[in-house]
Order: sequence, then structure tokens, then C-alpha cells
Amino acid sequence: QVQLVESGGGLVQPGGSLRLSCEASGSVFSILSMAWYRQAPGKQRELVSSITSGTSTNYADSVKGRFTISRDNAKNTVYLQMSRLKPEDTAVYYCNGGYGRNWPKDYWGQGTQVTVSS
Repeated sequence: QVQLVESGGGLVQPGGSLRLSCEASGSVFSILSMAWYRQAPGKQRELVSSITSGTSTNYADSVKGRFTISRDNAKNTVYLQMSRLKPEDTAVYYCNGGYGRNWPKDYWGQGTQVTVSS
């Protein structure tokens, strides 16, 4: 079992930046594929960005050019650097990780709130 713990959410003005972190327990992090999902009020949870164990990345069209996913296997941590934030980025952001080809994978974090507002 892998436990995921997110941090770094908060309130930011439009155009601002935040960096989310997700730390995994255990010793298998380096072989997990990881992702960030988000869920806004009244909407379905959506895949924002993913990174494989081989560091291949993907992004939702809505965040391309603004968000960057990365990982530090030595720290068992995946990051989501968010820039040029918009009010529509407001959501609870969840870390997700695991094995296999399909998303979402088995392990979820508890979520961290990101609010973009002036």
C-alpha cells in the first residue's frame, strides 16, 4: 500500500503561481506512474497532468504551457508547478499514482484546495 500526501495548495490571485507537492510512502515510488487530478465544485474529476516512471509527461489542453509536472525520486515526491493561474483552475487537486496502463491508478491522496481569486 502506498500513501500519498499532498501539500502546497492555497489562495492565489489570477496570474499568480503555486507549486503542489505529493509525497509517497514506501520504497516503490520510482517505478510508479504519477498524476495530478482536479475536481471543481459540480464537475467531474479530471486528469490535469501525468508523468511516468520514465518521466514522459502529458497535460490537459487547458493547462498546457502553464503547468509543469516533475518528480524527484530521491524525495519520493511529485510536483505540479502552476503558473499564470486562472479562476477556472480553482479546484481540489488530488495526487494519483500506481501501476498499469490506465488512469486513474490505485492510490489517491486526500486532496489540496487551490483557489484562484482576486
